[in-house]
Amino acid sequence: MQLVQSMFYFILAGVFEIGGGYLVWLWLREGKPVLYGIIGAVVLVLYGVIPTLQPPNSNFGRVYATYGGIFIVLSILWGWKIDNVIPDKFDLIGGIIALIGVIIIMYAPRN
Repeated sequence: MQLVQSMFYFILAGVFEIGGGYLVWLWLREGKPVLYGIIGAVVLVLYGVIPTLQPPNSNFGRVYATYGGIFIVLSILWGWKIDNVIPDKFDLIGGIIALIGVIIIMYAPRN
């Protein structure tokens, strides 16, 4: 159960960071109203809180390293589903390598 909860928080953090960044991007790069930027900034602040919900025995470095790998995969998915950029084989290979790294860093048994 703790693994499922941990992965949920990683995915939630990724959605908040990518979504918040995307709203700021739309505001500054595509001329959307300033409200996009404000909402994006609030979402980015919430993203900063979510990783602290990881299990108490987690440390900052491992949580953020793991989150980096999750972010890679979520960014590929975001580009595919939101920006209609179909991932190529190198995107997929890189995403798989990142996920393998995530599993090792965060979830490998330690003494």
